[in-house]
Amino acid sequence: MKSSIFIIMFVLSTIMVPAQKKNNHNSIVSEGFIFTPQHEHTHGSSIVSLPNRDLLAVWFQGSGERRADDVRIMGARLENGRKEWGSPFLMAETPGIPDCNPVLFLNNNDKLFLVWIAVQGNRWEGSILRTRTTSNYNNPGAPVWEWQDNILLKPGQEFVEEIEKKFSEMPRLTHGWAEYAPRYDDMIKEASKNEVHRSIGWMTRIKPLILSTGRIILPLYSDGYNLSICAISDDDGETWRPSKPIVGRGPIQPALAQRKNGDIMAYMRDSGDAPYMVQKSISKDNGESWTYAKKTNIPNTASVELLVLEDGRWAFLGNDISDGRYRLVLMLSDDEGETWKWKEYIENDDKHGGGSYSYPSLIQTSDGLLHLTYSSNTGQTEKSIKYVVVDPDKIK
Repeated sequence: MKSSIFIIMFVLSTIMVPAQKKNNHNSIVSEGFIFTPQHEHTHGSSIVSLPNRDLLAVWFQGSGERRADDVRIMGARLENGRKEWGSPFLMAETPGIPDCNPVLFLNNNDKLFLVWIAVQGNRWEGSILRTRTTSNYNNPGAPVWEWQDNILLKPGQEFVEEIEKKFSEMPRLTHGWAEYAPRYDDMIKEASKNEVHRSIGWMTRIKPLILSTGRIILPLYSDGYNLSICAISDDDGETWRPSKPIVGRGPIQPALAQRKNGDIMAYMRDSGDAPYMVQKSISKDNGESWTYAKKTNIPNTASVELLVLEDGRWAFLGNDISDGRYRLVLMLSDDEGETWKWKEYIENDDKHGGGSYSYPSLIQTSDGLLHLTYSSNTGQTEKSIKYVVVDPDKIK
């Protein structure tokens, strides 16, 4: 009996201890799970470094996604100086409605924002943007929220005109079509005229870009229109307005980075036609308007992350394959994304029977280290959020 108890305790200890280096990647400082892998669906994480150097992470969790009304926003804290994440806690829940795709960030006054979607009607295109804010977040456990509201956007006639304009600039579709099967472009242009549809269904996924002017550019996307937009705030997140849409054939879930010349790059998941490649768009007016999205040469099947490092290099984190989520790569560029000369596979499983790793979040702390979180699914009862710390200077 004693030996059995000892074995159980030993197994639990090896599962519960995160941040243990278990591979020979020179760049990985530590890795582990934020919480013990379990059976509930866990997905769509975001991470932020607080002023007191605690790390705060969020994700959504439940018995499914948009069709499961028990889905809620969960979080956990890694206190400064500790090696293990604290117990998960509830961050937000809309009773009877799935809550998904949380994003954490600090504004210029170090106010903490949680933005997520409440999926009305169990359909992505019915989603409503919700937000909570607080400056009371330094105590252990969950932040003490001081304000909650919805973020309501109202794209106007400029939304319709921009979609018409950008589709006219794009290369024509080469697919066959018939009188009873209208062209994809025409269907999107017609749908853009619906004032209600273009005011809802905008969804979060990636952290915002905050410019030196203080402007906050929060990337959003729509499964209804299968394209993207940004919510812009020039008053530290008090009010928001829509940018012009990022038009293309399936550019969703933008990750943003600003070049030294001021141009803002959006790298996006490809939800269009095969071959699936990361899509790219450029804004030359601080996020107000965007070029139509074009495919890059980076294979892609799921959400990607982008970050400008303190030394000027760019980091890309995502699935660089076109047939699954069994591989997750971290790449570095010294020419603002024109080429990616260094890379390391954070996860690299066998295509058949391997795990699923996706929807990453990426930040850099003052010590130069990169902190990654992403969905890890290796079995029915092995679902969690993975946390990895990387030294970018050691990537070969």
